[in-house]
Amino acid sequence: MKKVYFKTFGCRTNQFDTQVMMSKLKDFELTQNEDEADVIMVNSCTVTNGADSSVRAYINGRGRSNPKAKIVLAGCGSHSKGQSLFNDKKVFGVIGHSEKEKINTILKYEKPFYQIGDLEHIDSTIVEEFVGKSRAFIKIQEGCDFRCSYCIIPSVRGDARSHKEEDILTQIEKLASNGFGEFILTGTNVGSYGQKEGTSMARLLKKMSMIRGVRRIRIGSLEPIQIDDEFKEILSEPWMAKQLHIALQHTSDKMLKLMNRRNDFKSDLELLTEIAQKGYAIGTDYIVGHPGEDEKEWQEAIERVKLLPLTHIHAFSYSKRDNTPSATMKPEIKGNIAKERHRELTAIVKAKNYDFRVKNSQNLEVLIEQGRNGVYYGYDQYFNKIEVTSKEDLTSNWIFIDNAKVKGDKNVAIYK
Repeated sequence: MKKVYFKTFGCRTNQFDTQVMMSKLKDFELTQNEDEADVIMVNSCTVTNGADSSVRAYINGRGRSNPKAKIVLAGCGSHSKGQSLFNDKKVFGVIGHSEKEKINTILKYEKPFYQIGDLEHIDSTIVEEFVGKSRAFIKIQEGCDFRCSYCIIPSVRGDARSHKEEDILTQIEKLASNGFGEFILTGTNVGSYGQKEGTSMARLLKKMSMIRGVRRIRIGSLEPIQIDDEFKEILSEPWMAKQLHIALQHTSDKMLKLMNRRNDFKSDLELLTEIAQKGYAIGTDYIVGHPGEDEKEWQEAIERVKLLPLTHIHAFSYSKRDNTPSATMKPEIKGNIAKERHRELTAIVKAKNYDFRVKNSQNLEVLIEQGRNGVYYGYDQYFNKIEVTSKEDLTSNWIFIDNAKVKGDKNVAIYK
């Protein structure tokens, strides 16, 4: 039986898509050793030019170290760079998002193939297991109707469309019966779920919470304008993870307009303050060094960051993405300046996170994800990392911690 190795780049949506493909392999064997693989599936990311470069470098490297393996490109990069990689014979085959459920048949092809499909497909696969994971990722929607000026994703993932509610709930039922207790909702633009179907994220969450075995639900990311009164009503529910990731992208209104965003700082401050008062940790995405971010705009932006009750940040230095409006904007910001702004921003939020952990170091509900030799790691309800020492094997177990000590970028505790 031929062996298949999966290499996944990028976001949680890609991680879910890899699990979909794995679950469809009936006539192949999965391997964790890429050097013994007959087929290497590359589930690619194309969010930046740098992401494309990483994928290409990996493909070139595998071609040298395991030349007998057939390399097949999937993911967002198949739609943006798949044709050129295929034409250059860097890959044996290319499949688009709509084709991944056919992978068992496609990988039997003897001749090179370029099978890109369409950008309207919705998966119907029910994933019952997550290889090597203690938390389950649930993709509830695909695509995005936003048109942020720096982003290419709508052109490679398509417009927003939601998975069927019954498929989502069936998947959660099966995963919960297989021992998964924490579920992370993911997608290209998660908060758009149900908008075209006359339902909502809040209604889906309520139905999910009623499934036996569901202990904690996290949401990958939300846009500020997607958090309405109906959603706010469920924030006090015990099954909600006490951390929300709300994508702001910037705190300068000028920059938000240049980015073609739908949020503004005044509304963002009011929203985040309201949520923080309910005991939530709050994370965000933030782009520094986007064209037009002059010193005046940056100083205003960073002072505004200090006003926000942030505890986590996924900060990016702007990376030009070909075929996006931002790619032609001027003036460009020098790399060393963007790097320094990135450092300044992350230092502020790191200090905010430390202060939050000091105030929230008791009554922590932790899912242990991995560990060995008596030292284990997991995340609490606030999505803060914790290192736990124990004589018991705690892997994949839920534990309660009342005596966490706050150190550096993580909490530590002894579990007896």
